[in-house]
Amino acid sequence: MSSKYQVVIGLEVHVQLLTDTKIFCGCSTKFGAVPNSQSCPVCLGLPGALPVLNRKVVEFAIRAGLATNCQIAQRSVFARKNYFYPDLPKGYQISQFELPICLGGHLDIEAEGGTKRIGITRIHMEEDAGKLVHVDIPGVGDDSCVDLNRACTPLLEIVSEPDMRSPDEAIAYLKKLHQIVVYLGICDGNLEEGSFRCDANVSLMPKGSAKLGTRAELKNINSFRFIKQAIEYEMERQAEILDEGGKVIQETRLFDPNAGTTRSMRGKEEAHDYRYFPDPDLVPLVVSDDWVEDVRLSLPELPEMKRQRFAKELGLSDYDTEVLTASRELADYFEASLALYPQAKIVANWVMGEVTRALNEENRAISDCPVTPKLLAALLQLIEQGTISGKIAKTVFDEMYKTGHEPARIVEEKGLLQVSDSGAIEQIIDQVLAAEAGQVAAYRSGKDKLFGFFVGQVMKASKGKANPALVNEILLKKLNG
Repeated sequence: MSSKYQVVIGLEVHVQLLTDTKIFCGCSTKFGAVPNSQSCPVCLGLPGALPVLNRKVVEFAIRAGLATNCQIAQRSVFARKNYFYPDLPKGYQISQFELPICLGGHLDIEAEGGTKRIGITRIHMEEDAGKLVHVDIPGVGDDSCVDLNRACTPLLEIVSEPDMRSPDEAIAYLKKLHQIVVYLGICDGNLEEGSFRCDANVSLMPKGSAKLGTRAELKNINSFRFIKQAIEYEMERQAEILDEGGKVIQETRLFDPNAGTTRSMRGKEEAHDYRYFPDPDLVPLVVSDDWVEDVRLSLPELPEMKRQRFAKELGLSDYDTEVLTASRELADYFEASLALYPQAKIVANWVMGEVTRALNEENRAISDCPVTPKLLAALLQLIEQGTISGKIAKTVFDEMYKTGHEPARIVEEKGLLQVSDSGAIEQIIDQVLAAEAGQVAAYRSGKDKLFGFFVGQVMKASKGKANPALVNEILLKKLNG
């Protein structure tokens, strides 16, 4: 993009809530059910069916608002947003407009040059629409079917201020928001299933100008990588139009991940196009101060607070705290292990190293890890006691991961006990030094760096079982003697 333009980005994030039932009826929200098997007169919009607000949805909205520094409105109102689409059975969506439940929050992100504050305009509750499924029907050809299982599923829409000035800032904001809603337990954060998806409003303005350009809305993107690609493409597209003297049209565009391009979907509606008015079937929602305080007291420790505590109380580095708090489950696993083996740096290294490596190789969640915190702590105890070496411990860990067996059992069954008999170790060292007479002469002539070579040879000869501390001690005496 030409350096004479500045991109302006605002994001509207849809967060699907982890409630068992929908926002206005008792239908299940379970993903992947048989199409149209989770619907009723309320979510189908049948005449005479009346919505009843799910209290858990309100609680989750308050949690999100408090975690993003919003003001919680004592009085908020549901409105009807009128538009027509095949997957919208009522012909309108129940949402919030003029009086949403949360207002005026912010998130701080790490941006180029330091910390940057991104404003949050509002958070409001709404119902989701259904889903169009495009299929090839034998004898008929391509057709579109509607699955209304998703209709009336509870959503939070989190609307940012247009404060982001690069695709990287947009992704940093999205990742932080994603982490928070998952930590709060209000969303599973599954982007592939559409539980966390984003509309990006992108515009360009001349550098140094205070007047915002005409924006295009990039609709329903559910991948951090695709969101960044879509914004980057849209910046180039708009810059090319402006360079040629044209005008950017305010419209809604779709991103094609295969082509890496956006294409026009429809003209962008303004608020008056939706003909908002208060829903006559739902009374205004009143949230008491006591309710807000109860929710505040139930909030979990959020990632930023957890990172600060890990650094201050445990002495861990910024890198360590960032990795260990990447997910709530990983942080919980680390803390559970630390409670059983209270040496923070050692536990952190094993969780970030062997545990994470094994899980990544199988694309497995930490909640499904066969090596429990209890097993990991028992393994670290064996290292501390000198029962096994750190190198052998990695072999034992792999076997624990495969079988779920206790480390002591694996060590015994496989004969992996560490050799701490100084006489046995001395015998191995003598054999190595006799076989490497030339290297011994080189070491004694001043090539001290060969010491590591000798240690390696002794450990290899002992099949990793020799006590490393004893090896170093005896080897040093032999070489310097």
